[in-house]
Amino acid sequence: MSVHNGHRQRVKERFRNEGIDGFEEHQVLELLLFYCIPRRDTNEIAHNLIKRFGSLSQVMDTPVRELEKVDGVGQRAAEFLSLIREVGRYYQINRAMQNKVLKTIDACGEYMVPYFSGRRNETVFLLCLDAKCMVLNCQLIGEGSVNSAGIPIRKIVDMALTANATSVVLAHNHPSGLALPSEEDVQTTLRVAQALRLVDVVLNDHIIVADDDYVSLVHSGLYKPGEI
Repeated sequence: MSVHNGHRQRVKERFRNEGIDGFEEHQVLELLLFYCIPRRDTNEIAHNLIKRFGSLSQVMDTPVRELEKVDGVGQRAAEFLSLIREVGRYYQINRAMQNKVLKTIDACGEYMVPYFSGRRNETVFLLCLDAKCMVLNCQLIGEGSVNSAGIPIRKIVDMALTANATSVVLAHNHPSGLALPSEEDVQTTLRVAQALRLVDVVLNDHIIVADDDYVSLVHSGLYKPGEI
């Protein structure tokens, strides 16, 4: 057994016996790289990745092509790390869907946050609910600004009607990390609400997500569904 194989075995044994909570971030990354880089010192590669991008989470959020520029990280490893991030988001969404009745704004906000995990671009989703506040679906509207030019209001109306929704929640993210609503966000909310009202669908709220936090326009006093 080589020195590297012996080290890998010890790290894997530690993970099996203790879990991952006691690992430092470079050790977590090193462990992941075991499964896609078979014959190199992944400890050194892990250190280089974190040194270049700043942290484990920033490494995981880095595009594949940027990861490939680090010595020792080929296409296979870069795609593997990207897959881990995407599977993590999928897991969070799948887990959240186990509770499909969302009767409060907070419940809707907490439900929506996982949909934006790891997304680097501004992205818009529409959550469709029935009369009992049960989730019918949560669909990607598109990427780009949430203004009416970037995200066609007609598309939102069509999606709500296709789902046979009684009410909907609009949600988008601010990749900058600040979940503060802009004036454009408020005006778009009003336009969407007015269009939905014409087809007897209520826009319950517009939620803005940043990292693991969110802001509700209703809770902020910037939108009142009953007044549209």
